[in-house]
Amino acid sequence: MKNRIVFPIPSLALGVLALGCVLTGCQPKSPGKPRIALVMKSLANEFFLTMENGARAHQKAHAAEYDLLANGIKDELDVARQIDLVEQMMAQKVNAIVIAPADSKAVVSVCAKAQEAGIMVVNIDNRFDAAVLADKQARFPFVGPDNRKGSRLVGEYLAKRLKPGDPVAIIEGAPNAFNAVQRKLGFEDAMKAGGMKVVSSQSGYWETDKANQVVAALITEHPGLKAVLCANDSMALGAVAALRAAGKTDQVLVIGYDNISAVQQLLKEGKILATVDQHADQLAVFGIQYALQMIQNKGTPADQETPVDLMTADAPGAKPPPAK
Repeated sequence: MKNRIVFPIPSLALGVLALGCVLTGCQPKSPGKPRIALVMKSLANEFFLTMENGARAHQKAHAAEYDLLANGIKDELDVARQIDLVEQMMAQKVNAIVIAPADSKAVVSVCAKAQEAGIMVVNIDNRFDAAVLADKQARFPFVGPDNRKGSRLVGEYLAKRLKPGDPVAIIEGAPNAFNAVQRKLGFEDAMKAGGMKVVSSQSGYWETDKANQVVAALITEHPGLKAVLCANDSMALGAVAALRAAGKTDQVLVIGYDNISAVQQLLKEGKILATVDQHADQLAVFGIQYALQMIQNKGTPADQETPVDLMTADAPGAKPPPAK
């Protein structure tokens, strides 16, 4: 009887342990397909929907190489929800997180926590704050555009249609986002070089409705305003709506940033003078490719600057070739 009792128990325990790993997500030592989590900002913004669609198309074409979990938040300011998403991806034991942070500072801690847990982290679109990274002793490769370069590019195009001394206004993105700060600086660079006068610079927090309210007030306060420089296309749509309501669409020039499909007709009509294409459909793909490279090589590659192109009604910039 004793022999019947003693020997089956270890086998049964091993069986239970194996079953437990299946149910709880224990990672086996034998490597399988890596799982990449894409964590984006507001999916109410067409830019990030385009980003998601591009990532899903790439995964579908490379289904044998990796699995993709894509998530986003409801609005640009829901930083707490984005932190929750990162924690959920950690709990699911993904191999890498590719993230476009809603806040350049507040999201660093949870990403550092993920990195400490052995998860690769790639920062895309909006760069993490350097001082906070240093404080947390964290380093993540950044894959994304030079936002100051992009906004200066479209700002310089606008300046050619203005005269020195012309009053202009800047509609900024969320002040807690590095890319918002950089785009404002690029606009200021272009306006200073052209001799324009920036009479107001206010945040529209990346949102159409908020930008509409800001611009509606601005054109009342500054009736001679000649141009509105918007840090993304969603806010440019709000600016155009405010100008239309005031009957000033032919008096005030508008520029944007992102080249979402919603501005294409407005570009053709001249209601938006120009925008910048930072190729949302490829941006997450570049980040995913970096994550796969990190998983394979166990290293941290250098940052990668991705392209920005000026888009106008008459001379649109060329799209880069799709990532392989």
